[in-house]
Amino acid sequence: MRANHHRFVAFAHVVREGSFSAAAICLGVTQSAVTQHVAKLEKQVGSQLLLRSRDGVTLTRTGRELYDLADRMVTLDATITERLKGFEAMERGHIRIIANAPLPALRAVSQFRQTYPEVEIEFALYDWTTATQLLRERRADVGLITDPPDVDDWERLTIQKSRYVAYVLPSSPLANRKHLHFSELAKETIILPENGSLTERVVRETQAAYGIQFRRSIKMTTFPLMCEAVLQGAGIAIFLSNSGLISRGLVEIPVAELSQEHETAVVAPKDRARLRLAKAFIEIAASSGFR
Repeated sequence: MRANHHRFVAFAHVVREGSFSAAAICLGVTQSAVTQHVAKLEKQVGSQLLLRSRDGVTLTRTGRELYDLADRMVTLDATITERLKGFEAMERGHIRIIANAPLPALRAVSQFRQTYPEVEIEFALYDWTTATQLLRERRADVGLITDPPDVDDWERLTIQKSRYVAYVLPSSPLANRKHLHFSELAKETIILPENGSLTERVVRETQAAYGIQFRRSIKMTTFPLMCEAVLQGAGIAIFLSNSGLISRGLVEIPVAELSQEHETAVVAPKDRARLRLAKAFIEIAASSGFR
């Protein structure tokens, strides 16, 4: 039995948009039509592809295998449409961008917005693990990821290099230090990003390597929240240097045991990287003076 193009398109959009209603709006059809297309595809496959809940949809194992093919089909459709429409396709459209590194991502988004003001941009920050997983699952067009994994199917371009530092108050006794050691930080309250972040993983591995544990630590969901906690006197934060304007007013001190440089790269699935909006975003991020 031949694959029905409309069923695959509906299925791919439900996964990308996170719900049947959002997929219907994106496709310009009724929610009932989307539901029927997916139901018929599940019947044709002979297995459930999506699990529905109040929080949206999640893929089953079969769904994950089929979604990769469905999304590639949608991406090919977009490539063909762009070729037919020509460069006028750049005047409008939609691009989904994700990141785990706030400052380089927001700078690139701002530059892109100024160049293409009519393009709808969907942007979200995630921890490193979630961001890389979403890209693997092709749920975003492009991502800005620190130390992205080597994936054969990804385009990758480094835009920034930085190292981990301790963020402290100017009034702290440590503020004038040229560098800090883990042994000194072990006496302080250390503020770290949530589990799943690259920072949390790097710090945990370094602690194990040097046999040093922090006596007290606080987990925060975002870098701005970590900086606010430092400003309120809650402790010392560890994060990549030059990560956001919110850190103004804080002192950045290199951490001796975290001397390695980490690369933030703009990455995208290779077929999506050839789409005009994704290609334009990658070029803007690369030429905005981050490296």
